[in-house]
Amino acid sequence: MVRSRESTSAHLPAHEGTTLPEDSNTGGPDARGRFTSRILRGGTEPDPRFTLANERTFLAWIRTSLALLAGGVAVEAFMADLLGPGLRKTIAVLLLVLALVIGGGSFFRWLNVERAMRSKTPLPLPLIAPVLAIGGALVAAIMVVFVIARPA
Repeated sequence: MVRSRESTSAHLPAHEGTTLPEDSNTGGPDARGRFTSRILRGGTEPDPRFTLANERTFLAWIRTSLALLAGGVAVEAFMADLLGPGLRKTIAVLLLVLALVIGGGSFFRWLNVERAMRSKTPLPLPLIAPVLAIGGALVAAIMVVFVIARPA
């Protein structure tokens, strides 16, 4: 089947009795549907470069979350010879909780930035950055105390 060079918005799937939400830029039907329109809450479509940059930042937060998750698992699985059970569990749980908070918070960060760009308002401050900084500092402080207190 050969596609013509016409706009694809004219060929959107239509369900009988329903209409797609209106695209704020073209006035035509929004191909992304009601769910996306409801989540993004209107506004105008930002420059795709900014949307893609926001997505790359989201993916960087996800990579950070996965690294913290791997670190927590590694501490619990492989540090039994170096750390006592209480300290090992504390560090592993801190890393796993940080992974959970950063992974979950990254979606809300992406969403809030996307909404701000669409409504042309200032970008929100990244609330998960201080959580990561404080959590990482806490884990590092525990490890410094452990290294200092451990007999040579």
